[in-house]
Amino acid sequence: MNAFNVAEHMQALGLQARTAAAQMARAGAARKSAALRALARRLREAGAPLAEANALDLARAEAAGLAAPMVDRLRLTPQAIETCAQGCEQLAAMPDVIGDVIGLKEQPSGIRVGQMRVPIGVFGMVYESRPNVTIEAASLAIKSGNAAILRGGSEAIDSNKALAALVRAALAEAGLPEDAVQLVQTTDRAAVGRLIAMPEYVDVIIPRGGKGLIERISAEAKVPVIKHLDGNCHTYVDDPCDLDLAVKVTDNAKTQKYSPCNATESLLVARGVAAAFLPRIGAVFAAKGVQMRCDPEALAILKQKVPPAPASQAPAATEIEANVVPAQESDWAEEYLAPIISIKVVAGLQEAIAHVNRYSSHHTDAILTTDHRHAQRFLREVDSASVMVNASTRFADGFEYGLGAEIGISTDKLHARGPVGIEGLTSLKWIVLGEGEIRT
Repeated sequence: MNAFNVAEHMQALGLQARTAAAQMARAGAARKSAALRALARRLREAGAPLAEANALDLARAEAAGLAAPMVDRLRLTPQAIETCAQGCEQLAAMPDVIGDVIGLKEQPSGIRVGQMRVPIGVFGMVYESRPNVTIEAASLAIKSGNAAILRGGSEAIDSNKALAALVRAALAEAGLPEDAVQLVQTTDRAAVGRLIAMPEYVDVIIPRGGKGLIERISAEAKVPVIKHLDGNCHTYVDDPCDLDLAVKVTDNAKTQKYSPCNATESLLVARGVAAAFLPRIGAVFAAKGVQMRCDPEALAILKQKVPPAPASQAPAATEIEANVVPAQESDWAEEYLAPIISIKVVAGLQEAIAHVNRYSSHHTDAILTTDHRHAQRFLREVDSASVMVNASTRFADGFEYGLGAEIGISTDKLHARGPVGIEGLTSLKWIVLGEGEIRT
């Protein structure tokens, strides 16, 4: 496709999306829920063709030498498809917030003033690798009464086309406009430039991918952007804490899956529990091949202490030492998306909060503690989109938060913050109800 045709294609998508958005805004809750249930059914029925399309993308990615974390994100497993289907059903069962009126109050003049929740209109989504984002974005567009223009990564084009076809079929089945969800059909990067510069058609852009993609869109977009750049998430092991809980949760936060943006990348440990905790988590990480990049204090503990577990169950101290290296200053702010974690011993809660607020990407940070006052301070003072107590950072997800699905995770502070679900794709407008009142 040449540049002129890309421009024509994007213009057509924009016009169609704006028309569909008007129809979606007035669609009833029952019809939107029917479309979501139809999409869930079609996802489960299309296992074989979806696997074939995904296999084409995976083969192309591996042949091109795509990094392992990116290939992992590209994989559309039966479990991933089932999670998408469950997300659609969860959204279908949730109350429809469109048209809700909040804060209606009568004023001295006699008028009643409140706010009504309404769809944003048209959102554009630019994302890389994960084809399940196509379904998450589509399902949230349907539930929130919006239209969406989706531009997935070139590495997932076959998977995304197969999924988008299911969405369009489900919309048609429910009597809703197929153009409510449109996939950009070209992999030409010029399409992204057009999509983020069409304020006459697109109300907000949501990028989801690598830092380079998000920085480019943030710099060049002519429409508002909901974004996050990095997922440098922290787990802080406090003094006092339940050591068994701390080992279990820290292990899950780091190793349950390495590639997501909500995986813990930095571990902070209070000095009072460091000697007891670090050898135990060090044994777990060493057994799983996780490289530990440590400050001098953590380094000394991990190199000197033998893990307190039977030799048959834990790596030898030499094996732990082989996975321990000195940290550099850059490690404290790094998003690894790999079996690597930075580890630092801190004096206590105050230093932990200061470290998190300095180096965190303000995505998700957790404290593991048995002190209620420490937990409350951490919740209040850590400046992140999600702050957790005694739970794995891997829970920072729209599905796990009960949102049905998420369009992304925002580390911005305006409009939407954290996992962006239905309400993040809506706006509030003021409404005034009167009975002939006039201003004097």
